[in-house]
Amino acid sequence: MQKNILYIHGFNSSPFSLKAEQTRQYCQKNFPNINFVCPQLATSPSAAVLQLEAILEPSKNDTWSLIGSSLGGYFAHYLANKYQLSAVLINPAITPFMLLEEYIGEQINPYTNIVYQVTEQHMIDLKAIEQSAPNFEDKQKNNYLVMVQTGDEVLDYQQAVDKFQHCRLIVEQGGDHSFVGFDEKLPIIADFLHLAQ
Repeated sequence: MQKNILYIHGFNSSPFSLKAEQTRQYCQKNFPNINFVCPQLATSPSAAVLQLEAILEPSKNDTWSLIGSSLGGYFAHYLANKYQLSAVLINPAITPFMLLEEYIGEQINPYTNIVYQVTEQHMIDLKAIEQSAPNFEDKQKNNYLVMVQTGDEVLDYQQAVDKFQHCRLIVEQGGDHSFVGFDEKLPIIADFLHLAQ
């Protein structure tokens, strides 16, 4: 049985983001038998979800764990619920269908230089996959490790704390949206996802 990690990057990001690279390198060094997957996501939310589902669905005999950053954390919450997977959410977006309204129009991904349009339909598609908060009696709550920094300048960290209050939370003072010192948290992530087993 192959163990896999699906890393889901954020809005206007890429598999070459710092956190994705740090996670890839950490896994290669410490868990060489684990398959690390981090695709360049499609620019539309519906296409991105189909892309991620296509990675997970054929792998019935494999085990998958999810790591999602920002908008990737929102996608990871949806996928973790759908497929009953463990997920680490890093400064996750909670209501991206509201946040990204101000980005409607032309965007350029700084990593890929791809020019694309953010549309009102994207907000509708994001709203359509919104998941409810794991409650205290829900076994699902044990599937999540949520990591936030209070200095996040893009997202209100308190939204994530409130939504995932019954899950395992790491709340660090200061920092920013990139999650400063992320590489120092990789052993905690590995332990939560039982990568050594």
